Amino acid sequence: MKLSSCILLALLPFSVFAQAYKNPLQRAQRNAYVIQQGEVTNLSQVIAVALEKNYQIRIARTQEQITQFNATYGNAGFLPVLTGNLSRNNSRQNLQQEYFSAQAPTNVSGVLNANTVVGVNLNWTLFNGLGMFILYDQLAEQTRLAEVTTRANVEQTVANIATSYYNVVRQLQRLLTLRQALDISRDRLELARDSYEVGTRSKVDFLSAQVDYNTDSSALLTQTQLLQAAKIGLNQLLVRDPNTEFAVRDSIIARNNLAIEPLRESLSTNNPLLIAAVYNRHIADLSIKLAKAQQLPTVTFQSGYNYTSINNQGGFGVRSANNTTLLYNLQASVPIFNGLNQRRLNQVARANSVIAEYQEANQRIVLQTALEQTYSQYVNNLNLLNLEVQNNQLANQNVDIAYDRYRIGNSTFVEFRDVQRNAIDAQNRLIEAEYNAKAAEIELLRLSSTITRDLAQ
Repeated sequence: MKLSSCILLALLPFSVFAQAYKNPLQRAQRNAYVIQQGEVTNLSQVIAVALEKNYQIRIARTQEQITQFNATYGNAGFLPVLTGNLSRNNSRQNLQQEYFSAQAPTNVSGVLNANTVVGVNLNWTLFNGLGMFILYDQLAEQTRLAEVTTRANVEQTVANIATSYYNVVRQLQRLLTLRQALDISRDRLELARDSYEVGTRSKVDFLSAQVDYNTDSSALLTQTQLLQAAKIGLNQLLVRDPNTEFAVRDSIIARNNLAIEPLRESLSTNNPLLIAAVYNRHIADLSIKLAKAQQLPTVTFQSGYNYTSINNQGGFGVRSANNTTLLYNLQASVPIFNGLNQRRLNQVARANSVIAEYQEANQRIVLQTALEQTYSQYVNNLNLLNLEVQNNQLANQNVDIAYDRYRIGNSTFVEFRDVQRNAIDAQNRLIEAEYNAKAAEIELLRLSSTITRDLAQ
């Protein structure tokens, strides 16, 4: 009878534990959650906020407005310059004059002399070697350059926002993974404590379970801080209080249907950085024409209209007068020699054009290389993602098996901990594969200049 009681006592904990700790991973996945403060925010919403408030975009748009202000016919030199002039000269004199003739001496005080001149002057360049036409084309090119620069800033900002947003999701997924691991470690700790109290496991098992639980708790706290840091980084891009709370959905879905040929074609025709390089070359080519225009004659027309009023109380000369004068002048000048400076200006302009051509070619190679490398990473990350999905499923199954083996005493705590770590690593690799595939997708959309169409909708 005594022996039967001992056997019942030894078997009782295992029968209870078998009901209490069945499928610990499924229970951990069901119970693991993260409480997020604030409203749920999706990617389109944060992009809309960034496009409205981001300072880099504001600066680019303001600089674009400046180029639009400058692209006028007046700034290019087409229109005349009209100025108005007004001058009035006054003097008071005391006169004491004696004459050789029989005229009586003059002795007066406070004699007023006043001269008033009012006029308008016109200066108009009629011809300067077509320089005004070339300059206007250059100003128009600078406006177009500013427009594509603004678009490049917008697309880069959208890419940064999207990457930062999915980084928040990534950190949230990691936090959920560690919370699930902590729940499993808690189950293991309770099992080890109960088994130790009834004498079926050693104190080493119990203390090891406590250490592993504390380790997972520490990792959870660290990951919580990383999630908070990711949210602060996104808030910075959105130009709002760094401590603004918001919630995101815990999923990253990467597209798997991006083809390389459409991306190549879109990059060649739509990428704003490449278009900007083309505009810079056009501006440099116009600078050559502008330098050559300085070798041609310049024809200017000048005209003026003046009204002069004289009031002389001195008693000699003109007493009063009201005169009007119309002036006009047509002048042509031809540059003959200026110390070889014109030759130097032509050489500098041609050299700048060559540099702009090299920069365009280099920008094209850089962008094409980036596209090919990113697409290779994209395809590789998709393959890794498929592999890690399978690995994660196998690792989760292994955790259930290892826990059952540990529960009935067929494996040690070291073996179970290794299985648990492998499961955590598999889950983290899956999260990284999802994030990396999404980040590569975002970069491909930016390089092909389709990111605002695909992500900002």
